[in-house]
Amino acid sequence: MAKVSIKSQKSKKSSSEYSMKKIKKILSDNNACYVLLTCSDPTNDGKMEAEMSYNGDETLASYLIENAKEILNTDVCLENSC
Repeated sequence: MAKVSIKSQKSKKSSSEYSMKKIKKILSDNNACYVLLTCSDPTNDGKMEAEMSYNGDETLASYLIENAKEILNTDVCLENSC
């Protein structure tokens, strides 16, 4: 199992942070609500950084997460013949 830590804000912006800012802008322009989950590749010791962003109504964001969780659980169950 991978260890996940929350990504902290850096004082210098990397090119990936600029890309994330652009992605969030595009998502905000075209959607009433979005939830964006990202993570880095795991390091040799199994640690990875994860970040969650959302924009829009908190209740709708929660609804999106819960429905995505159900879809993922169903897909995993189908693949593993639950």
